Amino acid sequence: MKKISILLIAAIVLSSCVSKKKYLALEQENGEIKSQLTKTTVAKEELESKFAKIQERVTVYNSKISSLNEDVEGLKIENDIKLNVNADGTVISNESKRRMLATLENVDSTKLAEAKTLKDSMNLAVQYNLEKTINTSDLNEDEDISVNINETVVMISISDKMLFNSGSYRISNKANKILQKLADVINSEESIDVMVEGHTDSRTINTEKVSDNWDLSVLRATSVVRKLQNKYRVNPAQLIASGRSSHQPLVENDSRENRSKNRRTRIILMPNIDKFFALMEAK
Repeated sequence: MKKISILLIAAIVLSSCVSKKKYLALEQENGEIKSQLTKTTVAKEELESKFAKIQERVTVYNSKISSLNEDVEGLKIENDIKLNVNADGTVISNESKRRMLATLENVDSTKLAEAKTLKDSMNLAVQYNLEKTINTSDLNEDEDISVNINETVVMISISDKMLFNSGSYRISNKANKILQKLADVINSEESIDVMVEGHTDSRTINTEKVSDNWDLSVLRATSVVRKLQNKYRVNPAQLIASGRSSHQPLVENDSRENRSKNRRTRIILMPNIDKFFALMEAK
């Protein structure tokens, strides 16, 4: 009986030892699992932090790309409107150059071959567009009109025989056609200022209504200005009247033919050159 008791006690002690070992083993395993879980959690947080930083960088890069695209477009626009001062003093934007080249494709090749400078090319382009607008082909052959450009100023020189009778400042009826077409150009772009200059030859004049060539040149300019305002509804705020008398002749006043060339009215259009080309294209 005593032997049995001893055996039972030994079995219980051994059983207790085994359970404690298992418990310790399980506790150690649990600790390892918790440690691994902690490492995994930390790694996850690090990955999330890295992902957030990567996402932030992607957002910044996308923003930069968008900004660069806008800059490229802005630079293109800026490049188009940028004014260039050329060696001959001509001022023109890249956009105007593009328009000018498109216009020159329609200009007679013989005339185009005579253009040696950019200024010559601008003259041809503006002359082509303005003459197309005014349509000088429907004027009489003995009438005289020329179109030129000096930097961004368009100059239209009209012989006095198109506008006035000899020694008079009253506008003749045959001037209506050309003045109407000029008014159409002026009225279609409010940014254009218009200076009308009267020019005479060197012969003196003194009548009851006209004191001298200064008087005649100014009276002729104001007659044109009034006609543009009153009959063709040109905004008077765009108009300037001036007289040059005989002091800016085109040629020497030494013959009848030359004096006829010097008697003229010069109409100077002072537009934004880009708007002018756009206006001419629209026409």
